[in-house]
Amino acid sequence: MLRFIYQALPGRVIFGAGSLDRLRDEIQRLGASRALVLSTPEQRDQAQAVAQRLGSRATGVFDQAAMHVPIATANAAREEAKRLGADCCVAVGGGSTTGLAKAIALVSDLPILAVPTTYAGSEMTPIWGLTEGGIKKTGRDTRVLPRTVIYDPVLTLTMPPMLSATSGMNAIAHCVEALYAEDANPIISLMAEEGIRALGTSLPAVMKDPRDIEARSHALYGAWLAGSSLGAVGMALHHKLCHVLGGTFNLPHAETHTVVLPHTVAYNSKAAPEAMARVARALRADDAAAGLFALASSMGAPTALGKIGMKEEDLDHAADLAVENPYYNPRPITRDAIRALLDDAFRGRSPAAR
Repeated sequence: MLRFIYQALPGRVIFGAGSLDRLRDEIQRLGASRALVLSTPEQRDQAQAVAQRLGSRATGVFDQAAMHVPIATANAAREEAKRLGADCCVAVGGGSTTGLAKAIALVSDLPILAVPTTYAGSEMTPIWGLTEGGIKKTGRDTRVLPRTVIYDPVLTLTMPPMLSATSGMNAIAHCVEALYAEDANPIISLMAEEGIRALGTSLPAVMKDPRDIEARSHALYGAWLAGSSLGAVGMALHHKLCHVLGGTFNLPHAETHTVVLPHTVAYNSKAAPEAMARVARALRADDAAAGLFALASSMGAPTALGKIGMKEEDLDHAADLAVENPYYNPRPITRDAIRALLDDAFRGRSPAAR
């Protein structure tokens, strides 16, 4: 008998090419008048352009967002928001910038308006993360869920092709784990499968022609579905491993998800057959893990942890950390099996069910 609980999250989404033109009106709709615009150092020009759009409704730009939200950066941004008297944050960029906005909101209740320029999906979730002392801690709090998200595919046209590929694979990971989450439900499963389908078809087209606005739109649509899936249900082994690898060993976020995903899917394949069938169907593949590995490989994305900064001598430590306080997972987590998974991912082997 079908049983489930579905908890909808609040939020407003503005989607479509040119939708950034509505930014000022959306800030006004929030009742805000002193927006702090956030970005990474690399995206400062884009953040400055957003601040100029806001005119008198922008109080400044903070451009120090970084991967995994180091606690020192979070504290600096919090102090800057307080010093400037900001009454909202506008996050321009990917998961690092949205994560920084969440770090501010976590202690101040400042509303967030997110303007994604990648396919990270963090903008649709109440999940926050902070890294301190080499350990990344995460949690859920509705205070950090952006009030409004403006998805403008035009802003993704300048995203480098390889970042598009890895950011998109990161989004697919959100969808995949939503399908076998402990609190999975039919509504989110529909969204997750559609997200995989949209990303699986659009990402190769984006790689072929990064200026293809139609492909960019469908990829961003898939990323929205992925973020919504991530925000609504719990995650499992894949996200635990990526938090360990990113937070402790400072591996690049999207690339880590890209490499690890086929291997965690292979690990869970026999324990979650219905979810795996949906992944394979969305990818038009015979096997979920093999289909994900083939998609990443076809785009020239990284497929080995050893190629993105992981050291072989750190694999044992990573395995130890991964089995500490494990997330829910459809297949029991054992240290030996995780160590074998990490070895496959480190060497870039084709994924295999174990």
